Amino acid sequence: MDYIEVTFTSSPDYTDILIAELGELGYDTFQETENGFQAYAPEDQFSEEALQEVVERYSFAGSFPYEVKRIAKQNWNEEWEKNFEPLFIANQVSVRADFHPKPEGVQYDVVITPKMSFGTGHHETTTLMIENQLTLSHVGKRVLDMGCGTGILAIMAEQLGARQVLGVDIEDWTVENAQENAERNHCQTLEVRLGDASVLAGEAPFDMILANINRNVLLEDMPGYSNLLQPQGPLVLSGFYTEDLPLLQEKAAACGLTFETSRSKNNWVSAIFRKNQ
Repeated sequence: MDYIEVTFTSSPDYTDILIAELGELGYDTFQETENGFQAYAPEDQFSEEALQEVVERYSFAGSFPYEVKRIAKQNWNEEWEKNFEPLFIANQVSVRADFHPKPEGVQYDVVITPKMSFGTGHHETTTLMIENQLTLSHVGKRVLDMGCGTGILAIMAEQLGARQVLGVDIEDWTVENAQENAERNHCQTLEVRLGDASVLAGEAPFDMILANINRNVLLEDMPGYSNLLQPQGPLVLSGFYTEDLPLLQEKAAACGLTFETSRSKNNWVSAIFRKNQ
């Protein structure tokens, strides 16, 4: 069966929402692009009318231009490979699909099949998070990854030596995808759980927390992150812009967290905070 490719131009603020909506319509693969994302559905699942209804539902937020293209079944793997290039981060980490050969000379190798989840490493926020992870000791640590997506950061945490990793996400299909990717990377300590911050009630403190979500969720959940973090434990955040950093710093300080450092790329930021004694 042929596939239908829909290329969207969208702002990051609405990309996750659109993907969730399209997932309900039978789209089963998504790929980030510089200006939005591409969505793929089997031809028998595609409906132009249903697609237009989704776009019109969010017209209050602006326009979401898209282009539709049919991809023949025999060319599907070629198309997917063309759109999912292997990625190398900080000369230490390889992020690739399982149809790419394992590269030589890298310390860490993460194999990801994104399906309907974000987190291939190609988006600036994921890359920045991994770069920050590489600066922190994970050995023997208990790590929480909030909004885990594909599970890439949680998988990275285990490869960096974490003794236990918990990934949490609000979408059931994302949890399923993260579990599949954990198995694909032979993870032994990674658990993936469905829900939001409320599913962490009663959890013992974590040695490190990773959260690549968005500004509003980070601000709302900051007190919870602080309560779940061991003294002197790092909180690594991303999913916000350079101009949002002062807001995160102010909220963190009010929650007993000290700003340590940040890095940025194309106006996206990842920052490290540390829990006070």
